[in-house]
Amino acid sequence: MDAYLFVHFKEKKTTDGEQVYFALSKDGFNWEQVNDGLPVLWSKLGDEGVRDHTIVRTKTGKFYILATDLGLANCFDTKYGGSWGNIGREGSKCLSLWESDDLVNWSEQRMIHLGDEDFGCLWAPDIIYDRNNDDYVVHWSSAHASNNFGHKAIYYARTKDFENFSVPQMLCRKDGSGIIDSAIYEENGMFYRFLKSEDNPTGIILQKGKTLTGEYTRIEAFDAEMAKLENTAYEAPTAFKLADGRWCLMLDFYGVQGEGQGYVPFIADDIDSGLFIRSDESFTFPYRFKHGTVLSITLEEYDRIRMIKA
Repeated sequence: MDAYLFVHFKEKKTTDGEQVYFALSKDGFNWEQVNDGLPVLWSKLGDEGVRDHTIVRTKTGKFYILATDLGLANCFDTKYGGSWGNIGREGSKCLSLWESDDLVNWSEQRMIHLGDEDFGCLWAPDIIYDRNNDDYVVHWSSAHASNNFGHKAIYYARTKDFENFSVPQMLCRKDGSGIIDSAIYEENGMFYRFLKSEDNPTGIILQKGKTLTGEYTRIEAFDAEMAKLENTAYEAPTAFKLADGRWCLMLDFYGVQGEGQGYVPFIADDIDSGLFIRSDESFTFPYRFKHGTVLSITLEEYDRIRMIKA
């Protein structure tokens, strides 16, 4: 793959922010907006707003975008009574989905109903292919009746076709703290899982496991790098491999209002080391992207996406 697509949203107080935006890069460092910085896709179902996007390229050649069904501009002060707690417990039990064969022409939005009455809102989905089962693991964070809708945990369901999904199971839970925003990557036969820990520590952690849904252990070197940051207000980890073999980790900074919010880049020579070094000076962005995912693409795909005028 020779280029990168970033699928994300914008943190705005108007409904156009919580939609699907695209950005492109040929090197993973210098980014440009698509469609003049306007949404490529609009949510017309559920809360009529979407956040926390992920995208996957499947074995069949199809692409799928999944996102949290949540529109703060539409619903925060009305449907949810101005309370994040109400969203966490009473928010959507569905994820929003679009599919495409070419990354340009997208299907109508579909709602994927994965949560039952025991689930709170389904937040921040991500997707990884499981080669051992030849299927896709969709994982997300939720509060749940099993602990009286207390600390959030990570849950997952399996699918081969993004039409039929297995019954959700818990992937992981952290003692004494909620965990959200899971992102999992496979490298050299090992699995690496980034999580946002809501306490002890507050911030991003990195774990390593031998199997996708099995036990993981913390990578302490990553903790040491995160401890160097002056602020713990980072979430929404997404990582991708650069052409030279290094890894780029993007963390979404939410510690200020307005212009200073959005993704901050970190670079590691390899993901196993956990030594992700903040590298702002090496990157350029047209604006600060919010919670999304990076997909490796071809130059042909890059050229097609660059021409989108939605």
